[in-house]
Amino acid sequence: METEYNKESSNQSIASESNDNLIKVRAIISCPTCTYQKKFKNQFSRKELELFVVTAKIFDWMVCTKCGDLLNLTFEFDI
Repeated sequence: METEYNKESSNQSIASESNDNLIKVRAIISCPTCTYQKKFKNQFSRKELELFVVTAKIFDWMVCTKCGDLLNLTFEFDI
């Protein structure tokens, strides 16, 4: 019985360590001219930070479908 308890507690600590390794990001894109606004959420592990860089480069060149202006990009991080 004691062994099962120790196994459960070690599994919980492993799960919490993996959650500590995630960087949660919210991207908010909005148009400076019209009222367009959209929010996206994603999470990356620290090892896969390159995915975030690629995502940021893609968002940076988006234009508004209503007026054609470049969209503003804002990131909110939960590290």
